Amino acid sequence: MNPTQWKLAVIGAGPVGLALALHAARQLPHAHITVFDARAADADVAADPRTLALSLGSVQFLQQLQAWPAASAQPILQVHVSQAPPTLMGPVAALLGAPELCLRAQDLAVPQLGAVLSYGALLAPLQQAWMAMAAQQPHRLHLRLGTPVGAVKNLPDGVELDADIAEAFDAAVVAEGGVFGQQVRKAVTSDYGQTAWVGTVDIQATAAQPPGQAFERFTRHGPVALLPLPSLPSAPDGVRRAALVWCVPSADDPVAGLSDNQRLAVLRTLVPPQAGLLQGISPLKSFALGLNAERTLVEGRLVRIGNAAQTLHPVAGQGLNLGLRDAHELVSVLRRHPDLDTALARASWARAADRWATIATTDFLARSFTWKLPGAATARGLGLAALHAAPPLQRWLARRLMFGSR
Repeated sequence: MNPTQWKLAVIGAGPVGLALALHAARQLPHAHITVFDARAADADVAADPRTLALSLGSVQFLQQLQAWPAASAQPILQVHVSQAPPTLMGPVAALLGAPELCLRAQDLAVPQLGAVLSYGALLAPLQQAWMAMAAQQPHRLHLRLGTPVGAVKNLPDGVELDADIAEAFDAAVVAEGGVFGQQVRKAVTSDYGQTAWVGTVDIQATAAQPPGQAFERFTRHGPVALLPLPSLPSAPDGVRRAALVWCVPSADDPVAGLSDNQRLAVLRTLVPPQAGLLQGISPLKSFALGLNAERTLVEGRLVRIGNAAQTLHPVAGQGLNLGLRDAHELVSVLRRHPDLDTALARASWARAADRWATIATTDFLARSFTWKLPGAATARGLGLAALHAAPPLQRWLARRLMFGSR
């Protein structure tokens, strides 16, 4: 089939689905593309406060789509990763140094390592961009909000969607997300027995602390991450906001029974001194953590990307970034190959290395916090110290975090 005749359905008008649709509309200028989502047409998507951390590669992709809300995002200029004491490294510490690693955008000759913003701040301009394109080209681009898709059935030469009416398409891309605790289990799944507590904190920074610093601290319970947020106009001088992701064991949760003040006191003992003094904390929300992934992105003419294909532990902050790379590569392959079945098969193959390397890395890190071995913390500390002592490895790691394995 000629690509100019393709009729494509995108199920899920979240960041990954809309980025895919916008990219496909430009790269496949004659394809017919319909985006479906269950949310109401009058829903205020800009009000969603959930925090997203995007890599530099994702920022560049969204800039390419002309849908990057730079004014609403806080650039990440530095990432500090460290191991909380005690870390029994013995004489090795004197050789390799402290169990910490610092990646700086300036050292890597890039404008930023990534950026942090709210879900609503990202989703609103993407939806506006798609609605504007659909208004300009109503003969081929469509947005059907308030239209949940109940099922997708593979046909010999396409798919059938069970939406408000049964409708046939040449291919369907499922980009609906969801969190681990609410998902139907996929082919590769693992419950880590961990809970993530998320919210925001206020930090009193010193004059010597540059803006745009992110911190990840490995503790005996799990990782604690602080991600810089855009400053509020009403914030006192020197007070910065950060998004908090605090991972702990679910079976013996040390956070659930604490008051906000108690949580703040505990956090002060966990974060590194370089982060500044934590002064306030918002009410926290919790969700279960696990791995839930399909073995392949493609099944017939049905494609899954983003959280529909893989839900990951937040330890490396790669879930949304991996989904955006899925979207970018899928469209690139569709543009190069006129046969749809060949293109989808090649897309699945092309995404395999980056996808499984990211899944394996986050799975390994997540599991390492459940190990009861006496030397687990020491091994993590040694790994950080080794990276600190090897600049070439630091640059390799930074590139993988920013761009994946492309």
